[in-house]
Amino acid sequence: MVEDEIFVAIEIEHVVTQLGHMPVGIAADSRKAAELAADAEVALVDLNLRDGPTGPAIGRMLAEKHGVTVVFVTANPAQLGDGVPGTLGVIPKPVNDDDMRQAVSFAVAHRRRESALPPRTMRVFANSNSSVSGVAV
Repeated sequence: MVEDEIFVAIEIEHVVTQLGHMPVGIAADSRKAAELAADAEVALVDLNLRDGPTGPAIGRMLAEKHGVTVVFVTANPAQLGDGVPGTLGVIPKPVNDDDMRQAVSFAVAHRRRESALPPRTMRVFANSNSSVSGVAV
């Protein structure tokens, strides 16, 4: 989880734990995200963090260098334009627990090359190699 607002991060971490996954930690900036990268399989990444608008670069680094499946979670999804190469998609804040659960489940299924549908609020990037209708990967 790459999020600098601690209460948001704790809530998302709780949802992830309820799904049976083990969060590797909360990163509020690019330095901490890099520290946790080796232990992560899926990352939920905000765009604007403690060290500035570093989320897109963090997402790219996690995906390209560490093979992490990245979903951006942000109040500013338009800042991502057509997406970040190698990342899966974006879900806008505020996000309810059901959509967050579905986004995490979708990211995990995508990573495992299983079929799943993203939440209706999620925009899947064209460069993610996913087909939203059934998600053939």
